[in-house]
Amino acid sequence: MTLNATPIRFASRLLLARDALFIIVGAVIQAVSVVVFLAPADLAPGGVSGLSLILHSTLPINVAIGVWVLLLNLPLFALGMRYLGQWQFLIRTIATVVIYGGVTALLERAGVRGVTDDIVLNTLFGGIVGGIGMGLVFRAQSTTGGTDILALLLVRWRSIPLSQSYLLTDALVIGLAGLSFGWEKALYAIIALYASGVAAEAISEGVQISRTALIITQRPDEIAQAVLTRMGRGVTRWTGVGGYTGAERPILLIVVSRAETALLKSLVAQIDPRAFMVLVQAQEVYGEGFRSLEQK
Repeated sequence: MTLNATPIRFASRLLLARDALFIIVGAVIQAVSVVVFLAPADLAPGGVSGLSLILHSTLPINVAIGVWVLLLNLPLFALGMRYLGQWQFLIRTIATVVIYGGVTALLERAGVRGVTDDIVLNTLFGGIVGGIGMGLVFRAQSTTGGTDILALLLVRWRSIPLSQSYLLTDALVIGLAGLSFGWEKALYAIIALYASGVAAEAISEGVQISRTALIITQRPDEIAQAVLTRMGRGVTRWTGVGGYTGAERPILLIVVSRAETALLKSLVAQIDPRAFMVLVQAQEVYGEGFRSLEQK
């Protein structure tokens, strides 16, 4: 038992070390995006970070943005621990917020400033750079707190869908940004929020989006053999029954990369031009020939 448990324990520690690295690097990158791009342009693209920027710029007291991030998250942490109970998620989130807020405060104290006065560049780079950091944090099964915890609480308390919960919380902050900095900058903040979401999704989920093909054909053996030999992809086969005719039809399930889609369609067209094929996007694929579940 000890010999079998040792590799599992070692792999678990490697995953934990990887997640810790992602949290640290991701939190630092997000802090840089706030201090170098968003704050100099008065852009507040939602969440606790955006609210911290608003408070830092509008209130007469001199409190650093990073300190506001920590202070605003404290009551949300308490609510999350009380009502969510997801201890691993909360512990990782607390660590992320402490690093993120601490690095932000250190960069401000060190006098780090923006690199451009162009609001378009600040919008795009602030959103993309911040989204990269956010994606790394998400890959470590953590968040930067704030909006994420509040959105989960709204789901729990009011049964509001998660997407709508994020929309409500971010819209509130962007609305406050419009009142504080002007509605033109609020519109730029929406663009930064969108760019951040796209970048975060690409980093957290990966860009290796695959295609799943369902093929109904009278020549399943030939198509399966062509896919196996010419593409090196696996094929799963079963039999379905037509709803109108009641006749049995062979069905093939094949998963390929986006670049292999054209080749698959060409092979099917050559072997059975009358085949019925449905191609759908597969966001994540795990298993032989694709990503391993252990690398998730």
